[in-house]
Amino acid sequence: MKKINVALIGIGSIGVHHARIFSEMEDVNLIGVVDPDASKAAETAKKYNCKAYSDYKEVLPLVDALSIAAPTSLHYEIGMSCLQQEKDLMIEKPITTTLNEAETLIQEAEKRNLVLQVGHLERFNSGVSLMSTKVNKPNFIESHRLSPFTGRSSDIDVTLDLMIHDIDIILSLVNSDIKEIRAAGSKILTNNIDIAHAWIEFENGCIAEAVTSRMADDKLRLLKVFQKDSFMSLNYQSQELICYEKNGDQVTKKVDKPVIKEPLKEQLLSFINCVKTRTEPVVSGHEGREALKVALKISALVSDGLV
Repeated sequence: MKKINVALIGIGSIGVHHARIFSEMEDVNLIGVVDPDASKAAETAKKYNCKAYSDYKEVLPLVDALSIAAPTSLHYEIGMSCLQQEKDLMIEKPITTTLNEAETLIQEAEKRNLVLQVGHLERFNSGVSLMSTKVNKPNFIESHRLSPFTGRSSDIDVTLDLMIHDIDIILSLVNSDIKEIRAAGSKILTNNIDIAHAWIEFENGCIAEAVTSRMADDKLRLLKVFQKDSFMSLNYQSQELICYEKNGDQVTKKVDKPVIKEPLKEQLLSFINCVKTRTEPVVSGHEGREALKVALKISALVSDGLV
């Protein structure tokens, strides 16, 4: 079968891993890596045996698909240019900075029958995949995503950088319209929201509480789901799922340790498969837009509450 010609746009802390993974795929030709930092592009290209570019438009005629890991503020401009050149796209989360931009990209991709996948990589976490098979009708969900301050992605709110991962997972598990959102938070070391605490109530009665901070001592990635006669706790990092279930008067505990896989690798493999088979991505532009919609609402509520 013909190999898929791919290029990467943006060589940051995440983009460099896109290049590594694409270079290892048997059915992919990594044609080039693009970054305005010429030395960074050259170094990465040499490491993964491809060509370096400083302008993404130069690589468009050479590829079938692209992965965009550039800053969020550039997602719309780059994404639209790629779609207009009939290229399938994998865009890192968040899909864009505004809902109008997201909707325009979605419409452009659908008009041209192109793949548009959004990089919510927690969907490809083995523990999340296992949990999703056990969730029936959740009553309450807790998520905690905490990180020490690194300065990375400090140009956007923590809701768009970190919390949006959990928002996407919560929306996929609950599968209901949102009734109300309440939120609070604060700006600490940046000009954007660094800490956020959101309370999401759904029309079906489920409530989700999401806590996110980039001001923590240690890194924590935890998701808990409560439903009638059972509750589950997932450590995103270890991908270990602990299930408690009521059987009569007893509560049993079961620890599931699925085969640990690299979520980003699974995400990119899924993207390439969608390109080859022309199927809908696990996280399409529509899911990316909905997660963005909630994240932006939480940011607005937090900002409204700041003095």
